[in-house]
Amino acid sequence: MENEVIIDLNQIVKKFYVGKENELEILHGIDLKVRRGEFVSIVGASGSGKSTLMNIIGILDRPTSGGYILEGVDICKANDKEVSHIRNQKIGFVFQTYNLIARTSALKNVELPMMYAGMSKRARTAKAKELLKLVDMEERMDHTPDELSGGQKQRVAIARALGNDPAIILADEPTGALDSKTGRMVMDLFHKLHKEKGITIVLITHSNELAEETQRIITLKDGTIIGEREGSAYAV
Repeated sequence: MENEVIIDLNQIVKKFYVGKENELEILHGIDLKVRRGEFVSIVGASGSGKSTLMNIIGILDRPTSGGYILEGVDICKANDKEVSHIRNQKIGFVFQTYNLIARTSALKNVELPMMYAGMSKRARTAKAKELLKLVDMEERMDHTPDELSGGQKQRVAIARALGNDPAIILADEPTGALDSKTGRMVMDLFHKLHKEKGITIVLITHSNELAEETQRIITLKDGTIIGEREGSAYAV
C-alpha cells in the first residue's frame, strides 16, 4: 500500500553503560517515519549517532526507551527469536565493508539469507542467479570475494540483501570504500531498484552529495534530528 508507514520510531532513546558513572546517551528522543517505497537518507557527521540509529532501525540493537513499529510489528515487544526472524525476512543490509564470506562463491553468498529462511536449495539457487543477473554479476557468480573488485563485491552484497524480498534495504555508507566512478555505479543500482521494484531504501551516509539524490534527507546531529528536507538532485 502506497503511503503506508513502514518504519515508525517514536521517542527513541539509546544509552550505553546504563546506571553507571560513565552512562552515555547517544540518541535523544528520535521520531522518524518512513513510508513504503520511499528513498530516504540519514546524513550526519561522524559521531552524530547515524550508526546507532541504523542499528536500531535494522534491529541489530534495541533502544533503551521509546517505541518502534516495523511494518505493523511492535519490535520492542518481540523476543530475540522473533526479532531474528523479522530481521532476516524484512530487512536487507548493505554495509560499507560488504560483509561477504571469504572463500565462498558470489552465488553461495547471495543464497545465504535464503538458506537461513529455510528456502529449498533449488529455489534459492535459482533466485540467487536471478538476483546476480539483476545486478549484472551473473558472469562472476562462481568467483570468490578475493577475485572481485570493490564495486563487484558491493553488487553481490546488494543481490544478497534482496534475497528474501525485504520490505526495506538499509544501506550503511555503501559507497564509502569505493572510488567515485564505482560509487556512482552502486548509487545508480539503488535508483534502479527503487524505481523499478519500488523498494524502500534507507541510506546512511556522511555525504551530502549522495543524500541530495534521495527523496528525503534527515539530518542528524549529536543524536538529535535537526532537519528534514527534500533532495534537490532526486530524479523520479
